[in-house]
Amino acid sequence: QVQLVESGGGLLQAGGSLTLSCVVSATLASRSIDTMAWYRQTLGKQRALVAQISSDSSTMYADSAKGRFTISTNNAKNTVFLQMNSLKPEDTAVYYCNVNVKTSAYQRVAIWGQGTQVTVSS
Repeated sequence: QVQLVESGGGLLQAGGSLTLSCVVSATLASRSIDTMAWYRQTLGKQRALVAQISSDSSTMYADSAKGRFTISTNNAKNTVFLQMNSLKPEDTAVYYCNVNVKTSAYQRVAIWGQGTQVTVSS
């Protein structure tokens, strides 16, 4: 069962804007979600956190994303967005949606989307 469905990736020129969306399945959305986040990965590199939003709506960003990217959810908290502005060629990557489900006081299970490609040309 697909639990996270990402969309919004594409090809655009530097300086442009793009919004990624990640829809959480009803089954997953009914569980205790701790955090929702966007990661990105380029060939040969580890997947890296871009932005995260917690259940209390607090956010955190990678230094590279601060001031340019905004993570948010809809009111139902079953969709997480990543608004990306002033895109740079170095933002080119596969972007992955991540949801961490709280299964106990000290345990989390990470759920990943299939990834969406963002390519920024100079």
